[in-house]
Amino acid sequence: MSNIFDYTASFSLVRNYIVFTFKRYYGEYIVVGQENIPDESPLIFAPNHINAFMDAIAVHSIAPYKQPVIFLARADIFNNKTAIKLLKFAKILPAFRMRDGMENLGKNNEVFEQCVEILHKNSALGIMPEGNQGEQRKLRPLVKGIFRIAFAAQQNSNVQPNVKIIPVGIDYGNLTKFGKHIIINIGKPIEVSEYMQSYAANPVSATNEIRERLWTDLNNLSLNLASENYYTCFETTVEVATTTFVQKIGLPNTTFYRFKARQEIAKKLVAVENAEPEKIEKLDSLCKEYSRLLKKNNLQNRVLEQGIPKSLNLIIDSFKLLFTFPFFTYGLLCNFLPFFIPVYIRKNVLKAQYEGFFSSLQFVTGIVTFPLFYLLQTILFYNLIYSTWWVALIFLFIQYPFGRYAIKWNKEAKRFIAKTKYQLLMKKKSSELLHAQDARQQIIRMIS
Repeated sequence: MSNIFDYTASFSLVRNYIVFTFKRYYGEYIVVGQENIPDESPLIFAPNHINAFMDAIAVHSIAPYKQPVIFLARADIFNNKTAIKLLKFAKILPAFRMRDGMENLGKNNEVFEQCVEILHKNSALGIMPEGNQGEQRKLRPLVKGIFRIAFAAQQNSNVQPNVKIIPVGIDYGNLTKFGKHIIINIGKPIEVSEYMQSYAANPVSATNEIRERLWTDLNNLSLNLASENYYTCFETTVEVATTTFVQKIGLPNTTFYRFKARQEIAKKLVAVENAEPEKIEKLDSLCKEYSRLLKKNNLQNRVLEQGIPKSLNLIIDSFKLLFTFPFFTYGLLCNFLPFFIPVYIRKNVLKAQYEGFFSSLQFVTGIVTFPLFYLLQTILFYNLIYSTWWVALIFLFIQYPFGRYAIKWNKEAKRFIAKTKYQLLMKKKSSELLHAQDARQQIIRMIS
């Protein structure tokens, strides 16, 4: 019987397939700091946690080859024999919480012993240090379990090389939509051995010290909109001011550097909220009014950011969309079922209400429905339309790229409609649009 840390052929096959599809779920898959992950060391990956299973798969996608990552997950999902078998295959161990009953908390000792053994085998653990998931883009307090395991493993003098905690900041372009970006920002390893002398003298003090270090690292690696009362204001301000900050700092206007600019805006907002309460209240009012005007006129901040579109550019865009419409139609027809059935299942079968689970449920469903429907559609194509094997093979492999193109075309079409509407509103000198433009500029000035 294999151990949970063994890298079996079946696990390798499934993991490689899931990671392959995971990277294609996002429009941009960006990894920064891969060099910070050492090979063949006992590692504890510690990511921020806002997107359910997708956070764990993100860690799997950066882990060293043939080093499985064993995750801890809440114990209540281990609710039947089938679930236990699947979770064990996926290399997931239960972590018991107060809500699971006081009588079950003692079971954590056995789980933690398994975690220590995993690290002694130079394998990797994945532990969400916040202890739970939150869909807001902000860090929550870190729980002690990760540090208890790290210190227990490092106390064994035979552990060579030393146990390392790898902080991982994950940023999503959107928590629910397909085709957005993901940034996996890997920090420098935290050497647990550096805290062992302090731990021997005062375990509580050492735990607080290393916890503070990990929190600081995660804060620097992720987007932390650290506000209890003005979170929506922070979100809106970050969206409005990002391009201005990118230009101000002199960075390239790429996805990663836009993320860095959002981090700087977030830090500035935290400072304003702490030092200038009246200013943050005014900013909050402006953000609410700006959001209301955009929603009422069915506009997006990006359209206002780009300025008034020229008529000639709109005409060129309309011809591009018209010329490429057949490719969109083909992509839509080939991909309607694979793309929309996972969404249908999530909404109407699973009836998920928590947005933090949306993309995870759709992704897990999609890794089954996509190959299944592509294969069925290819068989139908071969039998009903063109019975040549190499043509059918081409058809099999072009379905997904055309599906991606259909999504891109749809985005461009929506953007074209928004630009056209923006131009018409400007020609009419809409008072609401002018008010929105003024509010946008005030937001930028207040935070710049």
